[in-house]
Amino acid sequence: MRINKNSEFTAEQIRDFVVRGMQEKKGQDIVVMDLRKVKNAICDYFVLCSGNSDTQIDAISTSIEEEVYKASKQDPWHREGKLNREWILLDYVDVVAHVFKKDRRSFYDLEQLWGDAEISLIADNDLAVAS
Repeated sequence: MRINKNSEFTAEQIRDFVVRGMQEKKGQDIVVMDLRKVKNAICDYFVLCSGNSDTQIDAISTSIEEEVYKASKQDPWHREGKLNREWILLDYVDVVAHVFKKDRRSFYDLEQLWGDAEISLIADNDLAVAS
């Protein structure tokens, strides 16, 4: 577990802010992957969703940044993929958000790659994630 020393917020809280940001812009197939028990995991949680277009992918990632910043005053430690908009990654240290175009998500198949993780599917309006 990497700890964001500037944060008063837990990884679980940041995870929930990310989910809310995805839901705000109708992210599809939202999945939370709990990596805390996975040996050599790079963070505590992956939060994944899919979008249908470049515009939606961009809107979802912007919404995530806005929701997390509004709640915690944190910007991502690192961003990738904003230019090509097929897979946008927002790294909040203990939580990493992945926003995919549907075909890219199935191609990279992170759920299978990190198969040891506990996976929770998030319903459209459900903010409760089992911790």
